[in-house]
Amino acid sequence: MTNTVPAKQHEYTSEIVWTGNRGEGTKGYRSYDRTWDLAAPGKAVVHCSNDPLLGGDPTLYNPEDMLLSALSACHMLWYLHLAANAGIVVHSYRDQPVGLGETERSGAGRFLEATLRPAIELAAGSDVARADALHHEIHQYCFIARSVAFPVTYAATYSEHAASEGADHA
Repeated sequence: MTNTVPAKQHEYTSEIVWTGNRGEGTKGYRSYDRTWDLAAPGKAVVHCSNDPLLGGDPTLYNPEDMLLSALSACHMLWYLHLAANAGIVVHSYRDQPVGLGETERSGAGRFLEATLRPAIELAAGSDVARADALHHEIHQYCFIARSVAFPVTYAATYSEHAASEGADHA
């Protein structure tokens, strides 16, 4: 028997505004900046640029940075959710993901893969094997990971949270 209940759909919106017009528009390839702003109702504006390899400002976020960051953040949020459900206490989570891309001679580019590298601090005595296994479950849920067309792997490291003196033990 197949599931006849339709999937719940969500709409996401944002506004992208090009800010790189130096007064001549796109009259020539070098006559404009590759800067733009990302905005969404009720949220702070994020100033962005193109990938530095393509003439962008290296001090600003670019689409590739944001895709990798979105992938990492989605993974983290699902990890925290699944850990809480499994009774695994996470005290800190920090990821430094790496994306590998390629650019063809034509200038066309794509991500080949991404590796998430979370450093996770668990409560003393946690089941590290179970904590690690949670990463395999995330790809069933993570909106971003389920939407990309390249492999996403992880290489997590774990440490034990040091209980501080005088901490409440409820």
